[in-house]
Amino acid sequence: MTDQSHLWTRIDALCESLMPAVPLAVRVAERRSRELDLPAISVTPMLGRLLSVLVRLTNASRVLEVGTLGGYSTAWLATALAPGGKVVTIEVDERRAREAIETFKAGGLADRVEVLTGEGLERMGELIERHTSFDLAFLDADKENNPAYFDLALRLVRPGGVIVIDNIVRKGKILDPADPDARGCLEALRRAGASGRVTVAPVQTVGAKGHDGYLIAIVNPES
Repeated sequence: MTDQSHLWTRIDALCESLMPAVPLAVRVAERRSRELDLPAISVTPMLGRLLSVLVRLTNASRVLEVGTLGGYSTAWLATALAPGGKVVTIEVDERRAREAIETFKAGGLADRVEVLTGEGLERMGELIERHTSFDLAFLDADKENNPAYFDLALRLVRPGGVIVIDNIVRKGKILDPADPDARGCLEALRRAGASGRVTVAPVQTVGAKGHDGYLIAIVNPES
């Protein structure tokens, strides 16, 4: 099949050129991520905009993110929050967590974002123990643990809330049983499809960052 990545990139750029201006806090996070030489693995602007739409659709005031990195996706989430809302974002790397806090200060989001440092599964378990509830969860950390992240998110997100898992296709590696990250994505998909507790849609995408996808799940009302 002919490589059409140049076409995908052009279409991404065209779509983005027709959208409203990127929020200041998002631009700050993008710039700081470059200055800190962080891996270029943040969400695309198009997915960032989708996350903002989902936050607004759910009128979310409490959002959980697993995998902060440079705070780019965090900023998209936080700028769409309902008044008085907060994003709780978990980052395993202490240095990145410290830098993210500075990024949120610089972008005017200090009062809308709480950064928790540590292993995602451990911090999510602590949130469950505190009976914390969220309107939306965005899971974008180590893919091998996606099944466990999904299980915990089901306990943290309210009925009617949304769970999003990023990078599920992984340039087609989801078909490779030898890849531990792909196995994690596949098992998370299987659990979501079989749980009966969510209405779920896996989405396959192409774009400037290549071939990938994400999963969107709405937590069903309790029977």
